[in-house]
Amino acid sequence: MSAPTAQESVRQAPHRGAVLKAGGFVALGSSALQISSVIAAGLFAALGPFETSGLRLLIAALLLLVVFRPSLRGRSRADWWGIVGYGVAMAAMNACLYAAIDRIPLGIAVTLDFLGPCVVALAASRHWREALCALGAFLGVLLISLGPGGYFDPIGYAFALGGAVFFGLYTVMASRVGKADGGLGDLALSVGVAAVLTLPFSLPHIGNVNAQQWGLLALSAVLGVAFTFTMDTLAGRMADARVVGTWFALDPVLGSLAGLLFMGQALTLSAGAGIVLVAASGALLVWVAGRRPTPMPLPSTGHED
Repeated sequence: MSAPTAQESVRQAPHRGAVLKAGGFVALGSSALQISSVIAAGLFAALGPFETSGLRLLIAALLLLVVFRPSLRGRSRADWWGIVGYGVAMAAMNACLYAAIDRIPLGIAVTLDFLGPCVVALAASRHWREALCALGAFLGVLLISLGPGGYFDPIGYAFALGGAVFFGLYTVMASRVGKADGGLGDLALSVGVAAVLTLPFSLPHIGNVNAQQWGLLALSAVLGVAFTFTMDTLAGRMADARVVGTWFALDPVLGSLAGLLFMGQALTLSAGAGIVLVAASGALLVWVAGRRPTPMPLPSTGHED
């Protein structure tokens, strides 16, 4: 096999750099997200998980809309579909994840959430290696729930798996919105959509939140919504959904560490092994599924709509 030409090396280097930069953005966002989840979990007893999620989305939306001041004009119908889809994914993913965290350990909830990108990749799989990766991920879930001292809670699992569905959508939309011309302005509008969708939970409780709770909500909103979603959107600008989804395998590991260090949620050896298996299998699945060759685009006829 001949060595790559200088021109090919120049083309390849930015791709490798983009993958690493996307990983850096996701790692920063994931770290902030886990800390934010720990902060928010302390408010569940007083406010409730859905209400906490809605209030922090409302704060983050106001912040991002003021910072980026996006215009409502000049966007196509496709742009708005992307913005609304991203916002729907944010709202549902956050609400489901917080409802799960209220019932099962943080690390396990985040691990089940990560199955979303795995299933998205599996749905398009055409190779036995991808099926084996998926099987490894689901075996990891069994280790978590059915091993010695398992943490199976039907309602908690249902919310976490519901969050996984929207995490899959979120992964795809992060790449789509990140590459759109509107950039972070579109992100601000998407968070605004998420805040509007969760107003039935947040609005009735605004008058019942005290000053200390507002401070914690604001900190959680900045870390877990404004900062994390910005990092994910920038990652989506740098790389495709396959790469971003692969880097999201950091979430289960960081979530488990946050649960252990800040919430005292020690996991059994079986659960820890399951989390590692899900993260490793899921990352490999998303990566391998994205390496299938895609058909070459047909030449343009010069009569595009």
